[in-house]
Amino acid sequence: MTFPRTILTTAALLGAAAVVLGAFGAHALRDSLDERALATWHTAVDYQFWHVLALIGVAAIARDGVSGALRTCAIAFIVGIVLFCGSLYVLALGAPSGFGAITPLGGVALLIGWFGLAVHAFLHAR
Repeated sequence: MTFPRTILTTAALLGAAAVVLGAFGAHALRDSLDERALATWHTAVDYQFWHVLALIGVAAIARDGVSGALRTCAIAFIVGIVLFCGSLYVLALGAPSGFGAITPLGGVALLIGWFGLAVHAFLHAR
């Protein structure tokens, strides 16, 4: 499978997961979590959706050619979604606060993704 196809497939699956997780939070969890936990859940869903859109953009850009920066960008976005959003999901569900140490690592991964996209644009934009 080509890089753009792999990234687009991954983005689609992460997008579908975001829909499911958003609906789960809105319906199944609304009566069992307090407002703060629901807000944390909502933040995770929001960040997941935004970075899924970024991955779709990466897949589209990659159709014109793939650079190391673009590969790094895609991997960083995926890792960031898993770590940042994943840690927020488990924290909202009541995981020990130690899981909060994972959240900034995911945030750094998301930033690396954005910087990777900037590097690719600077070096390879036509």
